[in-house]
Amino acid sequence: MNTNTEIIYFYVEHMATPIGEIIAVADYQKRLRALDWADCETRMHRLLRLHYAHSDVRLIAGTIPKDIKQQLNAYWQGDLAAIGDIPVKTGGTPFQQEVWSALRSIPAGKTMSYKMQAAEIGKPSAIRAVALANGSNPIGIVIPCHRIIGSDGSLTGYAGGLKRKRRLLEHEGIYLK
Repeated sequence: MNTNTEIIYFYVEHMATPIGEIIAVADYQKRLRALDWADCETRMHRLLRLHYAHSDVRLIAGTIPKDIKQQLNAYWQGDLAAIGDIPVKTGGTPFQQEVWSALRSIPAGKTMSYKMQAAEIGKPSAIRAVALANGSNPIGIVIPCHRIIGSDGSLTGYAGGLKRKRRLLEHEGIYLK
């Protein structure tokens, strides 16, 4: 390892939800850095390595900030807007960050297609790039990539699985065919 590599420490906590266990990763500044399903932990580690390639990320088992945990719990208890104010910080490219920022503007109870999202960020021909950026989202649920569906209204890819995506959407009051 290069001795000039920055070491970054993140807190990691496993939390139960009605649709499976999640892993939440937060930093010392009380910002969420990653959120993924426990059965997708390998993917989460891969994304952390990818998004923080120039740093040595160290995960410390412990507790995430109380505010974040309360907001996540409030979401699961039906306060769907509770996660909207959770502070996040992501790695990734400027384009990915733009895509993820646009995801946060989709309110609970609403969906959007990749085509609509590409147009929303002013890049209507970048549909595939938008889809790839959504697939690299390190902070599921809070950066709500589950709210992206096919142009025909169908469920589309989701790292946590389509069954879980459907359950997230139904939790938010969206019932697809």
